[in-house]
Amino acid sequence: MITNRPRGTQDWFGENMWKRTKIETIARELCNTYNIGEIITPAFEHTVLFNRSVGDTTDVVQKEMYTFKDKGNREISLKPEGTAGTIRAYLENNLYALPQPIKMFYFTQAFRYERPQSGRLRQHHQFGVEFVGSPSPMVEVELITLINEFIRRIGLKDVKLHINSIGYGKCRQDYNDALLGYLRGYEPELCEDCKERMKKNPLRVIDCKVPSCKSIVEKAPRTIEFLDEECREHFDTLQKMLTELGIPFEIDTGIVRGLDYYTKTVFEFVDKDGFTLCGGGRYDGLINEIDGKQNIPAVGFGMGIERILYFLEKEGVSLGEMPRPKLYVGMMGEEVKAKAFEIVTKLRNKGIIVETDYLDRSVKAQMKYANKLGADYTVIIGLNEIESGIVRLKQMETGEETEIKLEEIEEKIGKG
Repeated sequence: MITNRPRGTQDWFGENMWKRTKIETIARELCNTYNIGEIITPAFEHTVLFNRSVGDTTDVVQKEMYTFKDKGNREISLKPEGTAGTIRAYLENNLYALPQPIKMFYFTQAFRYERPQSGRLRQHHQFGVEFVGSPSPMVEVELITLINEFIRRIGLKDVKLHINSIGYGKCRQDYNDALLGYLRGYEPELCEDCKERMKKNPLRVIDCKVPSCKSIVEKAPRTIEFLDEECREHFDTLQKMLTELGIPFEIDTGIVRGLDYYTKTVFEFVDKDGFTLCGGGRYDGLINEIDGKQNIPAVGFGMGIERILYFLEKEGVSLGEMPRPKLYVGMMGEEVKAKAFEIVTKLRNKGIIVETDYLDRSVKAQMKYANKLGADYTVIIGLNEIESGIVRLKQMETGEETEIKLEEIEEKIGKG
């Protein structure tokens, strides 16, 4: 053994891989019904993209990004989240020239150098959606209803929607000024990072996880107290639509999200213990930040696959049983292998999960192996079975055996 996997990473196989695939299948089917197309972007981007979009005052950029110089001396970063790369692709490929809005979903790897914890790894996987081209609060409602339905389909119960508005433009600046004035009275008590954040982006102090800073910001001014008429109307309309749709929510003025590009609406789906399953919101200024020639509104969310699995385990929710072989085809003798494998292949081509022997086991050992695999049925094929065209089909759970013709196998196991 040369080495172990790096800390904060995970190997995917067996039941865990099956669960991940099941989750992605549910999400993909749901996105298809919402007419959202899939997009794949590179695993790494030029570092400046994340500095400009995510924000150079965020923990993600300051502490968590995997950044390096490539052989061309270009500064490259593994992507810490999915939005920035998706919007870069939207602009670079002139998707704004197509009929708007553009709706995109993705499953992507993301990389953050942080302390590994439950449902959060240094290399993790995100399911995300970006909806570009509409300023309407109906877009936030659409994404929230999609998330709500996804949560219902995977079976989670203890998840509630929290929403907030952090304003935009002048009302955001007015809030920053008020927040800065408040924080100056506590500056000596703030952590060193927050003292620096005060100078560049006071809002980031609200998101600090240091206990002393969290205590200070509890009594700080809140963004919704400073919303202008447009932002207030947007937030009120969002609440009204959610109420009319019967989607429960809680206004949580502590939500500001950890990335600088958010404007107006921000939201999270959290459980009773405060763990976040999913987060997102509006980012009307991000496209202009990346490309000063464009000014296009957008909304999106991201949800970690590992975090979803953590929530499922925490609630004891099952996604069902992992598929197992419907039939195990045993073999007796070298001379029947080709014919037996032909039978295996024909059944597999009909969509039936079939397994067979590859290790020249004895018949007894093959039956033990079939039992370990959880096969529903078994047949043993030797020269007599090939010549007569008759096999004994055994139902493993009951031990019942039935003589049938080879060509009847599909029909018989299909009824089981």
